[in-house]
Amino acid sequence: MSIDLRSHMMRPIRAACLGTATALVTLLACAPVAGAAAGTGPAHDKGKARIITLIGRLAEQKRFPVNRLGPASQGDRTAFRSDLYDLQGHKVGETGGTCTTTRTIDGGAEECIVTYTLPGGQLSVQGMVFGILNPGPPPAFDNAITGGTGEFDRARGSVHAETIGRGVRRFTINLQH
Repeated sequence: MSIDLRSHMMRPIRAACLGTATALVTLLACAPVAGAAAGTGPAHDKGKARIITLIGRLAEQKRFPVNRLGPASQGDRTAFRSDLYDLQGHKVGETGGTCTTTRTIDGGAEECIVTYTLPGGQLSVQGMVFGILNPGPPPAFDNAITGGTGEFDRARGSVHAETIGRGVRRFTINLQH
């Protein structure tokens, strides 16, 4: 079964809890984004590699801070949903996930678990994002593909995410099997 995945794969990053207008700008800059790419052939073809590029746009995001009045704390959580688009601008799916703050020193860090819902199935992705509390756009990051369903069953590989605009990310999905 072949899927045209022109866009899908994004992963959200939570904004630093700065308590100023800068926090909103950071939040929007950190919003997950997926980029579009075309892929052919099922992910479960043994020995085959497949690259999918998607653009993600943050649709919903809610923070659940441990300490509502203070700075970012270990254990803060963010839940999010993003729409995924192919490179031609067609909506092809969405992502949903959560991120938990694990470190608040040295730029901060979060562990994120995200599901990409695409034509043909879902991809499960998880990993660390470092530098979440630094000012400016969030850093690029790489996370592991830990599994999938449908066309993506037994999927492995990685997702490279980079912020390309306010609230927009490009996701390069490298599927291996």
